[in-house]
Amino acid sequence: MDSSSSSPNNNNNHHASTTKTNGFLIHPKLGFEPARSRSRLAMASPANTSEPKIVTGTAGYILEDVPHFTDYIPNLPTYPNPLQDNPAYSVVKQYFVHVDDSVPQKVVVHKDGARGVHFRRAGPRQKVYFEADEVQAAIVTCGGLCPGLNTVIRELVCGLHHMYGVKKVLGINGGYRGFYARNTITLTPKSVNDIHKRGGTVLGTSRGGHDTKKIVDSIQDRGINQVYIIGGDGTQKGASAIFEEVRKRGLKVSVVGIPKTIDNDIPVIDKSFGFDTAVEEAQRAINAAHVEAESVENGIGVVKLMGRNSGFIAMYATLASRDVDCCLIPESPFYLEGPGGLYEYIEKRLKENGHMVIVIAEGAGQELVSESVQSMSKQDASGNKLFQDVGLWISQKIRDHFAAQKTLPITLKYIDPTYMIRAIPSNASDNVYCTLLAQSAVHGAMAGYTGYTSGLVNGRQTYIPFYRITERQNHVVITDRMWARLLSSTNQPSFLDAKGDNEEKEEEEALNQLPDGHCAKDTSLASKEINSSIYPTAC
Repeated sequence: MDSSSSSPNNNNNHHASTTKTNGFLIHPKLGFEPARSRSRLAMASPANTSEPKIVTGTAGYILEDVPHFTDYIPNLPTYPNPLQDNPAYSVVKQYFVHVDDSVPQKVVVHKDGARGVHFRRAGPRQKVYFEADEVQAAIVTCGGLCPGLNTVIRELVCGLHHMYGVKKVLGINGGYRGFYARNTITLTPKSVNDIHKRGGTVLGTSRGGHDTKKIVDSIQDRGINQVYIIGGDGTQKGASAIFEEVRKRGLKVSVVGIPKTIDNDIPVIDKSFGFDTAVEEAQRAINAAHVEAESVENGIGVVKLMGRNSGFIAMYATLASRDVDCCLIPESPFYLEGPGGLYEYIEKRLKENGHMVIVIAEGAGQELVSESVQSMSKQDASGNKLFQDVGLWISQKIRDHFAAQKTLPITLKYIDPTYMIRAIPSNASDNVYCTLLAQSAVHGAMAGYTGYTSGLVNGRQTYIPFYRITERQNHVVITDRMWARLLSSTNQPSFLDAKGDNEEKEEEEALNQLPDGHCAKDTSLASKEINSSIYPTAC
């Protein structure tokens, strides 16, 4: 199967060219068979939720498919895709996505290994399940701010209007609770024309407020049949619950997620929108800290960046800047006192260079922060743990340490650009990415897909089932080459003792081994169950 092949002459309603057996698709062309681990998957799934759609083929091919209207609503009519008559797309050859197109989760494989997990490729299909006049779409933003939110809103509205002729689009004001608070904004291409030039979200946002039944009641009452939900992992869990309730009621409503997290901690996807902008803006703060530090004797600049559980922004900003002497992230524990500790390293760098810059992610070192037990037990409205300000804490600890030593007087400047970074408009790279995410989401909803997240996998737009997005968080792997590159760039110690370091390396190597007949590590529920039951040689 060539994931890049497309043809306008093939009927892309995959349900017209497949048959269903026990809830799984069997494709006559590829010879797919229903997954034999179906019952085990069902047992592992949350109660009252639909089972994952797993399609298997030859050579260990596994497609983790997304739900479709025809899975639970029979005899739905289809319509020709209006894009085929759209003059803007008349010059595009092979525009419609082929029924067999999928995108592999891993591109590096062993020549004798299984073909691995794939996702359905995003894009327009020749047949759609909505007429333009019947569509009543709704868009909602939830959680914290992130560069690019307004761009996604704009492109959803413009994509629905210009590509499919949809005129009725509502903006739900104030996050999930806006569904049952009756707060809506009418969105048109004219009203959203310039919003991508502003930071934040024109729809407003909030944390928490998720009452699934009330939300679906509101969707029914308003006649909404397409819901676009922009938010992080907690928001996507809410979107999954909304989809399950919609499916349970048998409603023809597409529930579509667009992943948003400035921390880049959503799994499977290459990156989240706003991440490039955040890294770029973080460099400005690092540069300011560097200027301050090198302008005085024994100057130290401390910059706190976003990253509650994942240190991607801190890591990439450090690599991009080249002015950082030490980067501290949640995934890599560190200690302050003693040989190999942070204090010793700071003293060494100050004696060598006369100044240094420290970047710390907001979730790093929380176990060291005073009163951490009390702070870790508290949560915000979204259920996230409330962390103490590690930037202020570590700045004070460094000051106190060197004041007590009285051998090396220091001048420390602390910079926290967190909310400045969150509130800026997205840069050019993220604007393009937001456009692709939004348009892919629209194509999928019009084609009758539901219960999925639009995301980039290995450079291709895909449709990812909700359970893959919400199963875990994405973390920096500190035994990976990227973290090694950072350590090489900063020359900082790993802050791990030899025993702990060796144990982590051995564990990672064991998981990532690629001997003959084995595949690379894959932590998805579906792939673990299928690999263990159908393909005993898979890892």
